[in-house]
Amino acid sequence: MIVGTALAAAVLSVSGAGKAGAALPPDVGATKTVESLPSPPGKHWLWVNDFVFPHMTDGTVHLLDGDSGKYLGLLSVGSSFSHVILPRDGKLVYSPEIYFSRGTRGTRTDVVTIYDTSTLKVVGEIGIPPKRVSSVPTSGNAELTDDDRFLLIYNFTPAQSVSVVDTMSRSFVGEVETPGCAFAFASGPRSFFGMCADASFLAVDLDDSGHAVRQTRTDALFDGAHDPVAEHPVRIGNTWYYVSFDGRIHPIRKSGASFVAEPAWPLTTAAERRAGWRPGGVQQLAIHAGLGRLYVIMHQGGRETHKDPGKSIWVYDLASHRRVQTISAAHPLVSIKASTDDQPLLFAIVAESNVIDVYAPTTGKLLRSIKDVGTTPSLIVTTP
Repeated sequence: MIVGTALAAAVLSVSGAGKAGAALPPDVGATKTVESLPSPPGKHWLWVNDFVFPHMTDGTVHLLDGDSGKYLGLLSVGSSFSHVILPRDGKLVYSPEIYFSRGTRGTRTDVVTIYDTSTLKVVGEIGIPPKRVSSVPTSGNAELTDDDRFLLIYNFTPAQSVSVVDTMSRSFVGEVETPGCAFAFASGPRSFFGMCADASFLAVDLDDSGHAVRQTRTDALFDGAHDPVAEHPVRIGNTWYYVSFDGRIHPIRKSGASFVAEPAWPLTTAAERRAGWRPGGVQQLAIHAGLGRLYVIMHQGGRETHKDPGKSIWVYDLASHRRVQTISAAHPLVSIKASTDDQPLLFAIVAESNVIDVYAPTTGKLLRSIKDVGTTPSLIVTTP
């Protein structure tokens, strides 16, 4: 009652002032302008994907300029979000999304929302089966084939499959069953693969309509029982680099319609292993094809600390497998990603925060920190 009386008095006071002819000044701060982003996208733009762990129905994507540290835009992307997918022409953004008719419950609807990169407006929507995996964000949850024609989306109900979406016709093509095999990593214009529970790979070939025409299962490509690999590989050409819990790099190369394991090599010396040095984080690895460099978040800990953050980034020459640089991070990191251009930047998510650090990868210098980026940022996507 006291609050109501005070509010009424305040309203009457403002109303009386208006009648007396005292015009309120214009609220300049309320003036809005709508601008479009430059096209094509900058090579140092980064899309920071936030699955908003405290309230996972409100996934967001934050677009930043790594050169200036400026905030460029925001997408609201629904429940249990993973990450956006960027085609190579830079014109569109694809986002697999989940919505419920009652907000946190009710009828579930899964869609691929298509956004215009310049305006960030919705320009299309494709319905898909309500099966998309809800998990800690992982790069293999969704990818485009190498010609950007088909979007591949991993399902888990707990039956495992991959939904195929035709980006040309903007239609759902169908599902490819992948029993016992997780994720969908594109491996060509008409092919992808999944990682299987027995450490084998399932290679799938598609026809021009997006339907599976061949599936090939490899033998085990690493020791999944004694030294499993993390599910965030990085790729150059036809080779994917996986890192194991104990810190061994496993190059897996596509050969014909299948895959073969190249000789694995260690990140650490025997003394460093005894000291507990190992990789950790969510997006543990970054790679730059032009420099021929592999970047790894490292920390000291026990064998089951493979997701722990690290304050060191160890840098390796991919040709010689030698460590050529150590970057001492200013903060503990959980995810890293390098831009793809000739003058790259290395982006990093600071652990248990909403801060993005930007490093010069060749010198290791911290260039800037971008604060207040979402709630629980997890994966970084850069311009192809």
